[in-house]
Amino acid sequence: MRAALGIVLAIVLGYSLIEGWPLLRGPKLVITFPTNDTAIATGVLTISGKAANTTALTIDGAPVIPDTNGSFSETIALPQGSSILTFTATDRFGRTVTETRQIFVPQTN
Repeated sequence: MRAALGIVLAIVLGYSLIEGWPLLRGPKLVITFPTNDTAIATGVLTISGKAANTTALTIDGAPVIPDTNGSFSETIALPQGSSILTFTATDRFGRTVTETRQIFVPQTN
């Protein structure tokens, strides 16, 4: 009887860890484009990436809504010169992860 109870508890604990691990790990943010120190010829940039375990995602404070798989794509206009983009993902417990990318738009003559 004790052995059966031990096995059941081990299974429940294992299942709980497998299902709860994403919550324990916190938010995850991967920016696929642009890479850091990217130069773009025009001031128009399409940003793409993936977020997991998040309730809020922003680019320079502006909200972004990922699809059901966590993928997102956003097109923004940047001024000439150097810009720093800040990506922030927040989970439901208030934990955040931040990524930055420096982008350069050359002056046109």
